Amino acid sequence: MHLTQSTDLGLRVLMSLGAGTDRRSAAELADRLSVPPQHMAKIVQRLRRHGFVETARGRGGGVVLAPGAREATVGAIVRALEGPGEVVDCDSPPCPLRGGCRLRGALRAAQEAFLASLDGVRLRDLVTDPAEPLLLSLAPPAPSVPDAAGTPPEEG
Repeated sequence: MHLTQSTDLGLRVLMSLGAGTDRRSAAELADRLSVPPQHMAKIVQRLRRHGFVETARGRGGGVVLAPGAREATVGAIVRALEGPGEVVDCDSPPCPLRGGCRLRGALRAAQEAFLASLDGVRLRDLVTDPAEPLLLSLAPPAPSVPDAAGTPPEEG
């Protein structure tokens, strides 16, 4: 089975967000994952529509993993992002073998077996060691916060 680039990037976004707790802008995610910002905005909106992330606009806004999303299975995420399609399209154009072909059923069974194997993996399983440090390294360094006197912290 082949996943679309959008699903692949959606999984990467969820992994990146799942490794930390900080909000990230769609532009920042696009930069970190080397994706055009417009494409990332569409991916983030799809993830929001399916309830995997929450978004907020304006200062202090951004994208954050939705509550409970770390418990989602990769199979459920892939099903949501890929939709109900089959591996092959026997209807457009109509295949002359449709009446007696067993290939469609075999491919459907293989697709379900593929997704069932992903049901055993939760998002949280993908964001713990050894992947966690690498995923967190994709995040930009935390901004310097000046002290009460307005002096930035010392570089170390």
